Amino acid sequence: MECKKEKNLKNCSCTYEPCSRKGNCCDCLAFHLRSRELPACCFSRSEERTYDRSFEHFARIVAQEKF
Repeated sequence: MECKKEKNLKNCSCTYEPCSRKGNCCDCLAFHLRSRELPACCFSRSEERTYDRSFEHFARIVAQEKF
């Protein structure tokens, strides 16, 4: 499968500047899942900026209906 990195970059919501996985969604998702996290695109802009991408943080957001 061919990566559409340039197209993906247009929608990438990651604000972590030195991230080498921006636009490479397959690598990003694999990286975060290994750490029991979700990628930035699963969070609102304000929640993403906390850099807490844990499953638990996501569950709290959903439980509070902030999603």
